[in-house]
Amino acid sequence: MALRLLWASRVASHLRISVAQRGFASAVLKDLKYADSHEWVKIEGNKATFGITDHAQDHLGDVVYVELPELGHSVSQGKSFGAVESVKATSDINSPVSGTVVEVNKELTESPGLVNSSPYEQGWIVKVELSDAGEAEKLMDSDKYSKFCEEEDAKH
Repeated sequence: MALRLLWASRVASHLRISVAQRGFASAVLKDLKYADSHEWVKIEGNKATFGITDHAQDHLGDVVYVELPELGHSVSQGKSFGAVESVKATSDINSPVSGTVVEVNKELTESPGLVNSSPYEQGWIVKVELSDAGEAEKLMDSDKYSKFCEEEDAKH
């Protein structure tokens, strides 16, 4: 068991993901920031790309519809801007940072399951021009988010 854990930790480090030590199995990428409402954000200059986390999509089940905002729509940190509908439930998507929507992932209209199969790459939801880059400091890094999910799952 110890060798498997050591191997998994080395692979995770190489792939830039975080592996929790006690049963938390969702992928958490190290170069992203995370909201406690289970959205991730990748900031590049004054632009941010975000979507829902692997942990969120795993709990939702098969995603069948993603409600996307219009281009130019203003989003605010912590406020809902859309929704994800799955076979289990409908869940609001909250913005991890504030800004103006400059691009939406139109592929999700035809293939909403990309949120399940590739939440951090092909399943991204929107790109925004940031209005306050400092807001990202209020978000969790990968280690804190992994611990947060582990504790949240233990409650259920």
